[in-house]
Amino acid sequence: MSMEQELRARAEDKCELCGALENLNIYDVPPASDGSLDQVVLTCGTCRDQIDNPDKTDANHWRCLNDSMWTPVPAVQVVAWRMLDRLRGEGWPQDLLDMLYLEDEVRLWAESGVSGATDEAEAPHLDSNGATLQAGDTVTLIKDLNVKGANFTAKRGTAVRNISLVHDNPEQIEGRVSGQQIVILTKFVKKSG
Repeated sequence: MSMEQELRARAEDKCELCGALENLNIYDVPPASDGSLDQVVLTCGTCRDQIDNPDKTDANHWRCLNDSMWTPVPAVQVVAWRMLDRLRGEGWPQDLLDMLYLEDEVRLWAESGVSGATDEAEAPHLDSNGATLQAGDTVTLIKDLNVKGANFTAKRGTAVRNISLVHDNPEQIEGRVSGQQIVILTKFVKKSG
């Protein structure tokens, strides 16, 4: 059985990302794919075009990742993580990223193909004391904050767990307070322990 036949059998003759049945091709997941079955994904033309051309990305097309990200196939997990990371500004992809668990080796592979990783290093997110914030950190509010549109005040001393970084603005983070996902200015938080 050829590698393509094995891949089509694994994928059940459909796109491993969106489930489309037509225009299927092998996609070598960069960087440094050796073309082995473990490092390729069977994709449709639509998915492939949007993977290769970020300016053509249709966020609604990628809602399919809500299902396909749960695959046990690392190459598919990597592509799903990268597309969700690219679309995180849409809101819903961030929720899926928060749920998606990747083994350390798979996460490194996924992150190695993201061009925006260098931008983050140029403009770090710093708390009120100048400590560098990372996605997943826990922070504490250093003052009461009126939350616009939610009609409540986030009290000083409130812990905000598992924060996410706003990638295009190093002065903002996101986190859940009183069950609401809110944007918080980094100057109003301090990193916990």
